[in-house]
Amino acid sequence: MSDPDATRFHSYEPRHGHGLPHDPFNSIVGPRPIGWISSRSAAGALNLAPYSFFNAFNYTPPIVGFASLGFKDTVRNIAETGEFVWNLVTRPLAEAMNRTSAPVPPEVSEFTLAGLTPAPSQLVGVPRVAESPVAFECRLTQQFQLESADGQKLQTWMSFGEVVAVHIARELLEGGVYDTARAQHVLRAGGPADYFTIGPEQLFRMVRPTA
Repeated sequence: MSDPDATRFHSYEPRHGHGLPHDPFNSIVGPRPIGWISSRSAAGALNLAPYSFFNAFNYTPPIVGFASLGFKDTVRNIAETGEFVWNLVTRPLAEAMNRTSAPVPPEVSEFTLAGLTPAPSQLVGVPRVAESPVAFECRLTQQFQLESADGQKLQTWMSFGEVVAVHIARELLEGGVYDTARAQHVLRAGGPADYFTIGPEQLFRMVRPTA
């Protein structure tokens, strides 16, 4: 599927290179970002849900993953189709993201519930959130139930996906380098209703030692 607005986004397939002065993958995945996961059931029903247990787990190829507390619609959809999309939650989208966490039946689309627009993806059959400035199209690599140290099955399921296409709003690329602060990432915190954003006042730089 082609990007409907190629002039706005810098889109690429990581296996072919990112075409930028600096790889944006590690910059996009900030500390404990929200896994805002869009998925589609085998029957075609759309789902969009946020997961706070989300992060990046590999660089080449890029792999992201999230844990679902319970075998929810998102996990079932990914098991059925092998695809999902991660959408970046920014401060302007925080309230819409929160609305997608409502416990609604599988036939109710959270896109409609939150007033969001499904946008066609490039390589997967699951739409991304058109209003989100960054999206990762993913293909399932592993999905399994977590276990405790003593081998007890937990009611938590991990889903890992290889990022096969990336979409970044061009205004977030400063000289080809992804600007995390400008994007206003929303990060999940420890409290029941606590979130943080990243701004330029939190920025500091350290150069890695060479020896």
